[in-house]
Amino acid sequence: MRIYVGNLPYSVTDEDLRDAFGEFGELTGAEVVKDKFSGQSKGFGFVEMRDNADADAAIKALNESMFKGRKLTVNEARPRAERPPQRRFR
Repeated sequence: MRIYVGNLPYSVTDEDLRDAFGEFGELTGAEVVKDKFSGQSKGFGFVEMRDNADADAAIKALNESMFKGRKLTVNEARPRAERPPQRRFR
């Protein structure tokens, strides 16, 4: 299951996410989303967990919990909405 993790402090790393969610089961991935130009965290990320029951337990335990001074928003990730192609002007 893919899990959305929001309201992350900008200092949080992929490893921090792995440590927090690893307590609940096996992870297949953890990533803090970063700005492609500056490399700065955007304040959210995604965690992939192999077992849905473990993922549900992590969501219940970590949603609205304090993590490094911020209250997290944790829920099942929704599919990305389709966006119209961007027009580029010269």
